[in-house]
Formats: sequence, structure tokens, C-alpha cells
Amino acid sequence: MITIRRAEPADAAAVADVFLRSFHATYAFPLAHTDSEVREWVRARLVPEMETWVAVPAGRPEEILGFATIEPGWLEQLYVDPDHLGEGIGRHLLAKAKERQPDGLLLWTFQVNARARRFYERNGFTVVRFGDESNNEEHQPDVQYRWSPDRGG
Repeated sequence: MITIRRAEPADAAAVADVFLRSFHATYAFPLAHTDSEVREWVRARLVPEMETWVAVPAGRPEEILGFATIEPGWLEQLYVDPDHLGEGIGRHLLAKAKERQPDGLLLWTFQVNARARRFYERNGFTVVRFGDESNNEEHQPDVQYRWSPDRGG
């Protein structure tokens, strides 16, 4: 059983761990920032200033299994701990994002992330456009997706 709750400052280290573990397990290319820079960004900006939700096991609210960050009209981040992929955590986080942004969502993911692309497409997102490496700090080709509630999503 998974519970989705708003991230708190005390969650920042665990959120950063999920982000880093997931990124490093998924991509062969490096992050644009060091792990310590990512941890500082999560602590100083992502958790306290952005709408970030965490997925935790029922009864263990301190164990972060995944997180989603939402900004108006955007799903900015969605990461699941690689040891917990396929358990429905991403689907729960995505449902929270859709609930919080019922008029629709846009997102970017890297073109090489076939698993994420299948996930978003199965969950009602459609491709808006393919980008080149100039759209992100990692300088990797990306793809933008959109979810609209009027498209059955």
C-alpha cells in the first residue's frame, strides 16, 4: 500500500537519493551537475519552493520510494527508486499530478528513456514535439509530452 503526501524539508535527503539513484540507473550519460549540487538544489529549492509529492509505504512515512514535482501546467519531475520500479508508484504519483493540474500537463523526458516514454503514453500523454540537445542541461535529445483530460486521459 502506497501513500502520497506532500514533501517536507526533512524529506529532502531521501528525495535527492531517489533522484540520483534513478538518474544514474537509467542513463549512460552524466548529470549536468554534481551529486552534491543536486542535493543542495533539492534541499534549497525543490522541496521547500516547489510542489513536490512523495510516495511512501503505508506505515513508513520516512521511506521515500518516489516523488513528483508539479508546477502550473507542468510535471517537472517524476522519479521512482530503481528498486521499486513496476510497483505502481509512478502511476500513483502521476494520478496526484493530474489531480493537482486537472486542465492538463506538459513534461519533458529524454528520448532514450524508452521505459518512461511507454509509461507516459500508457497513461494518456501524447508527443508534442521532439527536441534536440539544446533544450536541457545534459545536452541530450528530448521529447515533450502533453496530457489533456479531454483526450480521455
